[in-house]
Amino acid sequence: MFATVARESGASTAFSALHKQYVTNLYRRMLRNSLNWNVRRDLWRADAQRIRADFEHNRNVTNPRELAALLQRAEAHLENYAHPDPYKPPTYVEGTKWERNLPPRLFTDEEKAESLKDQHV
Repeated sequence: MFATVARESGASTAFSALHKQYVTNLYRRMLRNSLNWNVRRDLWRADAQRIRADFEHNRNVTNPRELAALLQRAEAHLENYAHPDPYKPPTYVEGTKWERNLPPRLFTDEEKAESLKDQHV
C-alpha cells in the first residue's frame, strides 16, 4: 500500500515526510549542540552557517546508499562532539528552576476542619 501511495503522489520513499522530519530534527540537534559549545551568539553564527552549508551541499543527494552514509556520518559526528554538560532552560526538566516552587499540598475536608478548629475561626 505504501509503495502505491508513493507512486501515485510522485514522491520518492526516500524523501517522505518522515525523512524530511528526520533531517530537520538532525539539523536542529546539530545547531543546539553547536550552541552548547559557543556561548557568544556572534561566534556561534559562523558555526551555524557552516552547518547550514553542509546540509545545503548535500540537499540534492538521491542515492539511498549515499544518503544513508551521510546521515550515519552526521549522527556519529553529533555523538562524538556532544557537549558533556548541555544547556538546559531553567524551567525544563533538570533545569535550575525545575520543581522549585511546587504547588501547596491539598488537604482533605477532615484535615481542614481539624486545622481550623484550633484557630477558633
